Amino acid sequence: MIAKRSRLGRQRSHEPTEPASLNIIMTIPRADDSTPSLPIIDPTPYLPAIPSSPTLAEERARTAKALHEACRDVGFFYLRVDSFLSKDEMDEVLDLGREFFGRSKEEKEMIGLDKSDGVRGYQKLHQNITQGKADHHEGLDLYAPNPYPSRPKTETGDTTRPLRPLEGPNLWPSHPEHFRSKMETWIEKMKALGTAVMHGMADGLGMTGEEWDRLRGCVEESFWVMRVIGYPPLPPGADGISCGEHKDYGCLTLLHADPIPGSLQVRPRSTSSKAEEWIAASPIEGCIVVNIGSMWELWTGGYYPATLHRVVHTSPKYRVSIPFFFEPNFDAQVGLLDAARRKAGEEGRDDEVKELGGRVYGEYLLEKVGGNFKY
Repeated sequence: MIAKRSRLGRQRSHEPTEPASLNIIMTIPRADDSTPSLPIIDPTPYLPAIPSSPTLAEERARTAKALHEACRDVGFFYLRVDSFLSKDEMDEVLDLGREFFGRSKEEKEMIGLDKSDGVRGYQKLHQNITQGKADHHEGLDLYAPNPYPSRPKTETGDTTRPLRPLEGPNLWPSHPEHFRSKMETWIEKMKALGTAVMHGMADGLGMTGEEWDRLRGCVEESFWVMRVIGYPPLPPGADGISCGEHKDYGCLTLLHADPIPGSLQVRPRSTSSKAEEWIAASPIEGCIVVNIGSMWELWTGGYYPATLHRVVHTSPKYRVSIPFFFEPNFDAQVGLLDAARRKAGEEGRDDEVKELGGRVYGEYLLEKVGGNFKY
């Protein structure tokens, strides 16, 4: 996002299983010939514990190609996950989020941002900010553990100094029951899914085994973030929208949300698109929505640019969304990959890769999180 992490809506898919030769990529029907569509990609060949088979290399090649084209051309795609996540699992985390947001204001504010490090915890309605405007949602933000080395004690033995941003503990609600354990299980599955997508993207760029090992090393200790977001219906004539337009500033966003169509909107990249055109990434059962963030833009010199998106939730139903941000390690150095230059050259698009400089991810993140909330 622009001055924040990402928050938007997504959906899932339980359609009849197709033959193996057809289940890698499909597209959403276009509203008309000029409306872009989002691909549906099956990550199964890269998922953990997939047994080797004579066709695995071919299946991976199809998935890798689909990922490359989606990241290069759109920046958003659906990921079919019904072989990795059950419908019960997907429904349960949304229901837990809905139950939490239904608790009293006083109970939710017991784990407010001011109770931790200013970025972990519950944000009340309109406390989250995008491009200087309050967003019409409430949320609970969770991060990977404290990334800093242990602080030495002072001469008096005092260790109660103010917490730095990202230094505090996550704040978990005591109700609903099992909220923490179920969400921690979801987090572990999202981390595994993020690694699988990264591997497919590396193959899509034509990385060597050594290059993939180095890239994998940059995300093995992912400084992940997860938000549980509640969107009340947007009031007519409200100033601002449910979540303002932004690009995510991390690596990959894996988004699961209530099956309410039209809320998550994506800005097409095509120069032929109308200036204010937005397309809806509407729900598909058994799928989540994935988009790439600014770190992939740096890794590829702009060949995989992050894409603008927003949430406009006008449905009368309360909407729960759970974006998981699979990010680089806090101390990862992110810069242009040789594979991106090679791939662009192979495709005759050398001019689309620029040297955008390098960043340490944690330093970049700290610059961004400070403007996320209104106190």
